[in-house]
Amino acid sequence: ARAGRGWCQGLDIPNELFLTLGLVSLVENLLVVATILKNRNLHSPTYYFICCLAASDMLVSVSNLVVRLFMLLMEHGVLVIRASVIHHMDNVINMLICSSVVSSLSFLGVITVDRYITIFYALRYHSIMTQQRAMVTMASVWLASTVPSTIFITYYHNNAILLCLIGVFLFVLVLMLVLYIHMFALARHHLCSISSQQKQPTVYCGSSLKGAVTLTILLGVFFICWGPFFFHLILIVTCPTN
Repeated sequence: ARAGRGWCQGLDIPNELFLTLGLVSLVENLLVVATILKNRNLHSPTYYFICCLAASDMLVSVSNLVVRLFMLLMEHGVLVIRASVIHHMDNVINMLICSSVVSSLSFLGVITVDRYITIFYALRYHSIMTQQRAMVTMASVWLASTVPSTIFITYYHNNAILLCLIGVFLFVLVLMLVLYIHMFALARHHLCSISSQQKQPTVYCGSSLKGAVTLTILLGVFFICWGPFFFHLILIVTCPTN
């Protein structure tokens, strides 16, 4: 029994660490948004989607900063807040976090589809992904992210809601995996054709290796960044009492 309780002990991470990470993330995403908005050469659907992705991640950073700052002030006795106010603030913060998580995952999927269209429909890209369609896509993602977050906060005890969030993560992961592998396969086919004509297999192998490494890093970083959060949700569903 003692051993079981030992395994269940929580890991105490200082609020100062979360505060520092939140500040770093906020500054990084602010720089991305500022760069895209300031540089007119980046005013295209692709960079608009990247800007929205940075804004989504920025919401997570802001939410994290607010929570950790209040916790630090309360721990040191600088700030005293009533329990009812804390409860309402907690709901608002959770809604922001949930909305930013869904929108961030959605924009990652949108960027993947956009890259797919760029490669496979290069000549028709500007007619397919117009400025108007890009704006509609961005507005739809933000709207679709806000509604689930409200439902999640209201029914967060329901496992079906958690399973929906897990489903969104798995869907985006599979979408990225399938589309990027397809794009990599096309690039590999083109390199194979070029190398066979020029008789330079070394260049072909080196480019294929670089492409495979890039693809692995891209999908690996995505899984490393989002995996722990959704693994935690899976544990909540499968092991609710522990």
